[in-house]
Amino acid sequence: MVGISSDVLRAEAAGASIVPTADAAHRPWNAHSRAYLQAAVGFLGIFLFGYDTGLGGGVIALKSFSQSFGLVGNAQRVAQLQGNVVAILQGGAFFGAIIAAFVQDRIGRKYALMVGCWIFIIGAIFQTAASSQISWVYGGRFTSGFGVGLMSAVCPTYASEIAPKEIRGRITGLFQIVVVIGVAFSYWINYGVTFMNQNRGNIVWRVPIGFQLVPVGFMVMLLPLLKESPRWLATKHKEDRALANLAWIRKLPPSDPIVQFEFAEIIAAIREEEEATSGASWREIGAKGNPIRFLIAFVVFTLQQWSGQNSISYYAPTIFSSIGLRGAKTGLLASGIYGIVKIVSTSIFIAFGVERFGRKKPLMVGVALMSMFLWIVGAIFNTHLPDKNATVVSPASIAMAVMIYLFVIPYCFSVGPLPWVICSEIFNNRTRHYGLMTAAATQWLWNFAVTKATPLMVIHMPKGGIFFFFAAINMISFCLASLLPETKGISLEAMDIVFGAVTKEEREAEIARRANTIEKAFDDEEKHSVEHRERL
Repeated sequence: MVGISSDVLRAEAAGASIVPTADAAHRPWNAHSRAYLQAAVGFLGIFLFGYDTGLGGGVIALKSFSQSFGLVGNAQRVAQLQGNVVAILQGGAFFGAIIAAFVQDRIGRKYALMVGCWIFIIGAIFQTAASSQISWVYGGRFTSGFGVGLMSAVCPTYASEIAPKEIRGRITGLFQIVVVIGVAFSYWINYGVTFMNQNRGNIVWRVPIGFQLVPVGFMVMLLPLLKESPRWLATKHKEDRALANLAWIRKLPPSDPIVQFEFAEIIAAIREEEEATSGASWREIGAKGNPIRFLIAFVVFTLQQWSGQNSISYYAPTIFSSIGLRGAKTGLLASGIYGIVKIVSTSIFIAFGVERFGRKKPLMVGVALMSMFLWIVGAIFNTHLPDKNATVVSPASIAMAVMIYLFVIPYCFSVGPLPWVICSEIFNNRTRHYGLMTAAATQWLWNFAVTKATPLMVIHMPKGGIFFFFAAINMISFCLASLLPETKGISLEAMDIVFGAVTKEEREAEIARRANTIEKAFDDEEKHSVEHRERL
């Protein structure tokens, strides 16, 4: 290795596998601009995740949509049809997330995202082309959901694999920022079309549904500019491309000590994993230190989905109507404000909090506050039942709306972004695609269940029962969050040490060995270059 000795490499191996090197931690502010830009392109797929999440509940609240597809009748039947329109997306997304592990392992992160985009486009076209047959909407939502589910597993995998460890929480946390921006877009577009002439029929609800094709179109055009994940390339033994891509993303030459050490750490971890499992990555799911990581992925997303926020996001107009904010425009306006609160809160935390306070403490504080606000909403609802015949909004309804807005703030710095951050960073290189598959599939499975259950829970859990239910779930989340390890500032490869897959000494020895190999290769290359110049 040019310009760095073996002794220096060994010294770095002794400490940098757990904490950032001084050079890496004090690079200029724009040193990671390429990592941010690459992640941003991938996260356009997550905008679709957020947009479609908020789209269904707002569209079914439009009079023109109900008239076009016959969503009329008794409350029970309408609630079931509403649940179907919203939940069919989650059903497709679940299967998309399941298949994502195999797709991205075989063809890479970049081309897996491209596959997800085209599947989504097909579904969006079907939804937009629907006229009076609800089956067209169902089919389109399922197909789009399949594409979204696939991308929801691939995007955080890619983002975590290209992110430097000192800003990894910020980059993977962009996932949730983009989700809430997508949700807010859907809320405001749904609100905007309420000012259109509702007698224009299909054109009214086709505006928010057809808008899906705009961001996915941009994503298809930008994806060719994406660099493939260096870590995926390394697992496929394409070391030259992996090193070149890593150096490009870090904005450093391949011979730079920071790049060489990180690359040595990546190769060391992958070779250890291969040797321990005879090269079959699926066997590593049950290897030492791995089952607990898959359990964490399942539990954190189960608790996220049952925290109450998704019920409010999907059915915001219905929820706000149930607490006394009635009328299509009023409910959609309240939903739009709710979306803005989420964007601001999430952005502040990801920009300034996730790398300062870590993962564990914000998670515990957040779910505790969420539980408190939901208890208050339930108590007010129980003692001041909204009057269905009221013509003005009561003070109690305003108080409940305020509590719901306050409830979403701690969600945005805890159980909203942090499950994605945690699950993006706890898995090793050869099981990360399986881990994110588990996380995304769990998220969509419970997403589907919550979506189907919420309209019926609003009907069958009177007097604020639904708010008490979610408050209790968040109390359970607080207890379980206290058991999680802190992962801030730890390299992806060092997670094996955190979860007991290898000892620190074993990993450091392997990194030093790989670093020496890389150093020898660079020295040989320099020697050949000198000899060539001398001959000339």
